[in-house]
Amino acid sequence: MKTALDFSDIDGGMLAEVGGKAANLGELTRAGLPVPPGWALTTEAYHEVARAAGLDDVIATGGPGLAEAARTRLLAAPIPEAVARSIREAYTTLSKTAHQDAAPVAVRSSATAEDLPFASFAGQQDTYLNVVGADDVLDAVRRCWASLWTDRAVAYRDSNGIDHASVRLAVVVQVMVDARTAGVLFTANPLTGRRHEAVIDANPGLGEAVVSGAVNPDRFVVDAASGEILDRHAGDKRLTIRALPGGGTERVESAHDGFCLTDEQVRDLAALGTRVEDHYGAPQDTEWAIDADGKLWLTQARPITTLYPLPETTRQGLRVYFSINVAQGVMGPLTPMGLSAFRLLSSGAAGVFGYGPARARDGAAFMFEAGERVWLDVTTAMRSRMGRAIMPRALLMGEARAGAVLTDLFEEPRFSVIHTSRRPFFRAVAHFARRVHAPKRLFQALTRPDRAIGYTKRMGDELDRRLRVPGSATPVQRLDHAERVLSGAFPVIVSLMPIAIAGYGLFALASKLSGLSMSDMQDVLRSVPNNPTTEMDLELWALATRIEPEPFRNEPVSELVRRFKAGELPPKAQRGITAFLDKYGHRGIAEIDLGVARWSEDPTHILGVLANYLRMEGGADLAPDALFARGAAEAEAAVARIVAAARRKGALRGAVARFGLRRTRMFAGVREMPKFYLVKTLAAVRRSLLVVGEHLVTTGVLDAADDVFYLRIEEARSALDGGDLRATVIERRAAYERESRRRHVPRIVLSDGTEPEALAAPATEGALIGSAASAGTVTGRARVVLDPVGAHLEPGEILVCPSTDPGWTPLFLTAGGLVMEMGGAMSHGAVVAREYGIPAVAGVPDATHRIVTGQEITVNGAAGTVTIIEADAPDSEDEDTARDEPAASPA
Repeated sequence: MKTALDFSDIDGGMLAEVGGKAANLGELTRAGLPVPPGWALTTEAYHEVARAAGLDDVIATGGPGLAEAARTRLLAAPIPEAVARSIREAYTTLSKTAHQDAAPVAVRSSATAEDLPFASFAGQQDTYLNVVGADDVLDAVRRCWASLWTDRAVAYRDSNGIDHASVRLAVVVQVMVDARTAGVLFTANPLTGRRHEAVIDANPGLGEAVVSGAVNPDRFVVDAASGEILDRHAGDKRLTIRALPGGGTERVESAHDGFCLTDEQVRDLAALGTRVEDHYGAPQDTEWAIDADGKLWLTQARPITTLYPLPETTRQGLRVYFSINVAQGVMGPLTPMGLSAFRLLSSGAAGVFGYGPARARDGAAFMFEAGERVWLDVTTAMRSRMGRAIMPRALLMGEARAGAVLTDLFEEPRFSVIHTSRRPFFRAVAHFARRVHAPKRLFQALTRPDRAIGYTKRMGDELDRRLRVPGSATPVQRLDHAERVLSGAFPVIVSLMPIAIAGYGLFALASKLSGLSMSDMQDVLRSVPNNPTTEMDLELWALATRIEPEPFRNEPVSELVRRFKAGELPPKAQRGITAFLDKYGHRGIAEIDLGVARWSEDPTHILGVLANYLRMEGGADLAPDALFARGAAEAEAAVARIVAAARRKGALRGAVARFGLRRTRMFAGVREMPKFYLVKTLAAVRRSLLVVGEHLVTTGVLDAADDVFYLRIEEARSALDGGDLRATVIERRAAYERESRRRHVPRIVLSDGTEPEALAAPATEGALIGSAASAGTVTGRARVVLDPVGAHLEPGEILVCPSTDPGWTPLFLTAGGLVMEMGGAMSHGAVVAREYGIPAVAGVPDATHRIVTGQEITVNGAAGTVTIIEADAPDSEDEDTARDEPAASPA
């Protein structure tokens, strides 16, 4: 392989050998985009130097000193003569191309672990600008190699699960553009998620001022399709970075009135961004420069890694998607088999309303996948009168924030009502009522409540019968059973809902009769019976009161798990835990995904809870059973209070209110039963599929039984005929792991990428105003830091600083939020904050003086506001201490 390659020699297939920026620039050059001439030093050159420096031994040793040790070795290692000669020759050729004896160049790092689908690694390695002369280029190349081992780069790789030994680094050398104006361009709005909405930050001079967050730049938002400039915001542009004659750069304090780009230049930039995005087929984060002649140059392109992927659909018009994962509190992804299960479940759900798909495994027409999570298309409901009436109310109990976001969307002309007929709604409701025998269940709940509760128990027994699979069942029969059970689960389980609805309907009636709001009546719903989740918790507490306290008080949970699995716990504990798991072992963390292990498989959580119970200090009044009993007594007192209020308006009102609230308390807990039975169904299917997985291991298709959960159910069926799916499983496990690290999942997302919740966030009165940089809201104690060297953040503290460059990012690992005096939405701090899911606000004037360490503040990253809740810092800290010495701003 050549050591130095011209961009035109590089194709995308050499990404692993050349590095992200180099391969990108090679593609863009051949695509006819305006990229400055340059060449790339391949990763083989770095690898040769790393071998000579003994870097493999340093990496193997690891430890907290890894970054410094590796960096020192690389800086001290001589550049091999052949590599040095290749660099000199390439630099001479590049200088001739630029018609200069010694062309000023930018020397930029390009790591193989950069610009990945899940992490951009923006700014983690170093760039050297305006380097002049072959010797200086050689020195800059050496320092680029060493920058693969800065503390920030090592920490970033650790946090993203990248193997240090697998990473190499190429070096990109470009002719410097004599930039009069430069900056960054995102081809999709990174704050709202809206695709094809270009966001441009611009500043006079070199783009480093914008990228590093050292300046408040001009910002433009452009509709890329029409070229319409939607928003303009002039920054103060107080700093300009300029190239010096003979090499190097200088920072100059400056003042610029107005904007540094004309409208025509803004539109040209947006059009260039569209060409780059079209070339790569995905939104891009680019850097650009405009030279003294007004020519526009593209200096870098990388994917935007923080945008949430959109559901793929052929449906026309703007669509609205609602996250089932967020609604269920499962922020992580689902396994492929878990997604298959949801498709089957959704088919059954659609069938209950008369809209089932032709094939159950295809899923309901309203279900979509994106980011390995489940989304529902609620557009039709949003654009109908009945949907608007019902959806916010339906979401009020379980997902109130989503309901509020949808209500705001009702005001948008793009989502005006187009479905005015009520007939489809009532037809669907009638179909549902027939399938689940709703009139019968409601009547029974009102007149024979004990029979209604008895039905919920009998249905559980019936479900257990349906879930049994004979031990002699073949893998094909198990897959048939899984599909049949999952597609039929919803109609069976949802038949309980009329009983729970009766309870809540009577609760609303009691509110009207008494004249009290339902929010004033919430105590009625405390400690309700017939709730399987509450019953489970109380049983676990009761178990803790019966079992032997040792070894739970002294031994680590891992040892308790080992002893339980080996049958070595004391007799009462061994028997009690086994009985508990026999009854509740189908539950687990992220239990809506049948690909996830249950407590019966991994009892670590249960044993940990028991250990905590047995270590509890305090009186008996803090015990869960005592708290439950106290809640039940308070509920009875609330019932008496509400009945008395209704009776004051008439004796009949009081009698009906008492009747209704008694039923409410009896039936409110039933709302937990459908999910309880659903999770039991998923656990039973999981057990059966593990047998299928074991069969596929014996036939050489898979390596481990639980690999079956990284197949779709139809793939598992095909795999019974043989083949080798181990590579597929490895790839999918890696994709699942990447998605598990995603820090932000929107509640609602539109098909154009917009996250309405980010747009709807209101500014708080009296707040410090900056620029929205990373969506989210956090409240915590502030930590003002002027220099990252030696600074320390307690987990959850909010970092307040002048600006950030890559040297600050190790602090992000523990920061709960970020406030910067400088920078914009596209500055380095904002980009990394979004990747870490840290709420951030940029461009807050005088933030490090207006906020003092120790104050409690709220950062609203979507609204761009910072609110000081606690006006004074703790008395124990004076002004100097509160600002984390040293007090001088970094140069």
